[in-house]
Amino acid sequence: MNKMFNKCPACGGTLIITECRCTDCSLQMRGEFTPAKFSLLSPEHLAFIEVFLRVRGNLSEAERVLGVSYPTIRNKLDEINAELDKINLPPESPAITQGSSASQSEDEIRHDILRQVAAGTLTASEANIKLQNIKADNR
Repeated sequence: MNKMFNKCPACGGTLIITECRCTDCSLQMRGEFTPAKFSLLSPEHLAFIEVFLRVRGNLSEAERVLGVSYPTIRNKLDEINAELDKINLPPESPAITQGSSASQSEDEIRHDILRQVAAGTLTASEANIKLQNIKADNR
């Protein structure tokens, strides 16, 4: 699978994720989804983070594994932190909001809730509360 890219290859504009599909049950979700910050880092930064995590943050061990000096490790950490600070992602919003929204009808919201129960990401009691909230908001 190819690494996700975050800039349009034609104009350099910001891209958004608009569809996701489960490889197990083929559930498809459409909307606007924001990628995780780490998925937007360069392969070099991701490789460094992987080593850093494998050595549990031990800088001396990271020096040994990567074959670089302590100041180089510190500089790389500063570089990655600066890059993460530059990535301004909007806060995640819940997939299902209380009440109906302009983009989702009441029926679509109900179906989304039932899909979440079927996928095991929502319990029956949580779904019941959400379904009751839909009814209450539309009275």
